[in-house]
Amino acid sequence: MPRDQGGKVKGLHHVGITVKDLDASIRFYHDILGLSFSNEPSPWFDGEELGPAVGVPGAALRQVSLLLGDTTLELLEYKSPPSETPAPLRSNNRGASHVAFLVDDIEATKAELEAKGIAFFSPVNVVDEGVLAGWRWVYFSDPDGYPLELVEVAYYNAEERHAGHSVAGGVGAPRPPGAPTPSKVNSG
Repeated sequence: MPRDQGGKVKGLHHVGITVKDLDASIRFYHDILGLSFSNEPSPWFDGEELGPAVGVPGAALRQVSLLLGDTTLELLEYKSPPSETPAPLRSNNRGASHVAFLVDDIEATKAELEAKGIAFFSPVNVVDEGVLAGWRWVYFSDPDGYPLELVEVAYYNAEERHAGHSVAGGVGAPRPPGAPTPSKVNSG
């Protein structure tokens, strides 16, 4: 890292997900969700250096990197996964994770994905008050059960832009004057 960075992390490079079937996951993430290829799917690769590098003795894997804007999603398929692979952790378990996709119109995106056979866990949730006011979100999963989320951050963005505030996904962004502060979530 350059000296002026002081050893600090400068950004998020990619999110990696291990999948059961790379081809099925490519159909889901590329064909259905619309992510573009950063690289073509790799052939199977292995070697004595790969196992120690990924922490899996005797590893053989193939991968693809997909792009959505400036974000890279890496999908990895291992040739010999454990025979008993646990389901993804529930969201309240330590170590659980999910990937959230930012959308302009959550209802339209949800309807389009449902028409393509995607099932959602709940109706769209809405935050009416507090620091996340204006967020709408809903969860679904990929072919391996990995939790995914659609997020729309809309209500206050226009007012904040006009006030000269920077809005990066809405988290911690200043609220317009008079906006309520306690957090309240509704489904609907």
